[in-house]
Amino acid sequence: MKRLLSVLMVSAAMTGAAHAEDIAPDKLVDSLNGVFGKHAKTRASHAKGVCVKGTFTPTAEAPALSKVPFLAAPVPVLGRFSFGGGNPKASDKAKSPRGLALRFDPDGEAPTDFVFLTVPIFFARNPAEVVSFLEARFPGPDGKPDPAKVKAFTEAHPWTAKQGAWVAAKPVPASYAGLPYHSIHAFEATAADGKKQTIKFKFEPAAGELGLTDEEAKAKEEGFFTAELDDRLKAGPVSFNLVAIVGTDADPTDDPTAEWPEADRQKIALGTLAIAGREEEAKCDATTFDPNNLAEGLAGFPGDTILPARSGSYAVSLTRRSE
Repeated sequence: MKRLLSVLMVSAAMTGAAHAEDIAPDKLVDSLNGVFGKHAKTRASHAKGVCVKGTFTPTAEAPALSKVPFLAAPVPVLGRFSFGGGNPKASDKAKSPRGLALRFDPDGEAPTDFVFLTVPIFFARNPAEVVSFLEARFPGPDGKPDPAKVKAFTEAHPWTAKQGAWVAAKPVPASYAGLPYHSIHAFEATAADGKKQTIKFKFEPAAGELGLTDEEAKAKEEGFFTAELDDRLKAGPVSFNLVAIVGTDADPTDDPTAEWPEADRQKIALGTLAIAGREEEAKCDATTFDPNNLAEGLAGFPGDTILPARSGSYAVSLTRRSE
């Protein structure tokens, strides 16, 4: 019954997303495939990654923000660290966003999913821009995108360059455990007393932010990201502290390309995520981490059309990699 309800929810979200932007979910997936190619049994985006498991333990103050169950008591967590993009053989040495997908209380009555990125902003404001951004980067006969097309698109849509510029300004990441992970999307949190607050989530690494110089990155062997994570897990859980960044009236909730000025915003400590070890890859491969799957106490904002579009495209990607 739970599986049937999940399918019905995804189907409804697919319809809503397509109507909102007149972009069918398969169009989004096709556009990703157009840039990265089609890879059997592989996600269209965040193709390279590892499945993990752990526990989230909330702070005593967390329930005052939201009545969502995972902020009320410790819960198990299913997760997946990943590399951005659709290349399952992406270089570990690349300056690219990393991701963290999570399902809080995966076998419970009210699981909640999130997808986080190591950059606080997305590269497009709506699904139509996602498709246009990717189409401008389709490879030509030489296997490379046309620089003139990319330049023309960026000049017409300058905000789509902000994510890439943010990533380029950072060092090459050294570890999944040494990166912050941002929710990108804004959410409305509702407490048991009815109080509502606009927030974004962020996981801050207990290990601190860890980067490599260009020379250090060159000396690394491909695959070091997974090997480094495994070595850390042998010594104990990999931990992150979850905080809520509280928005103000000046902070947009409908534009994931807009960065909130975090230094000037209130932060609320919500709890600790402890990744205890690797999980069977099949457990992550057989599902989607859909950030529209939110238990009572959290909701997305209607103006954010990227968020609902994720449901449909994730479902299409799941179907295709299961074929």
